[in-house]
Amino acid sequence: MNPLTSIKGTIALGFILAIIAAFLLPSTGDFNTAELVVWLHVIFGITWIGLLYYFNFVQVPAMGEALADEGGPGPAAIGKYVAPRALLWFRMSAAMTWLTGAAALENTVGLVNAFTFSAGAEMIGLGAWLGTIMLFNVWAIIWPCQKKILGIVKASAEEIAKAKFTAAMASRTNVALSIPMLLTMTGFAHGNLF
Repeated sequence: MNPLTSIKGTIALGFILAIIAAFLLPSTGDFNTAELVVWLHVIFGITWIGLLYYFNFVQVPAMGEALADEGGPGPAAIGKYVAPRALLWFRMSAAMTWLTGAAALENTVGLVNAFTFSAGAEMIGLGAWLGTIMLFNVWAIIWPCQKKILGIVKASAEEIAKAKFTAAMASRTNVALSIPMLLTMTGFAHGNLF
């Protein structure tokens, strides 16, 4: 049985390999909950931001080209099969990134300290706020618009056109915010650029 023949098997194999590496590499011998939370936060975050970049750099431009291509296959395959699945992973990874990030903050500087920019928590606090704004955009703006665009909820042609623009602007906002957010995350662990 080859685990690489299914996505579930591939993910399971990845976690098994990570656990083997954790046992083989130097360790204190105690279970490190903080590392588990940060590790999961990074996995969920990569999934979320990877899908954000996919939507903005690949899917949306491809949908535009598919709509403009009169003799081509059209956007139905993306809109009917790819987008709903990608949006599910997008929403769930956004939520899990935020939740594991909140847990990681509580384990390090404290959640309240981060969100109030207490001394020593300014950099990661800014990252927490940027991530929170991005999460809000995903759940309160992008997803309701996408439900109209994909026909999950009924909407007029005018409502769909408005939803496309609104979702695009919220998604582009998230792309722009992701760049300084990633800087604050790495900067918290490794120091600022300057």
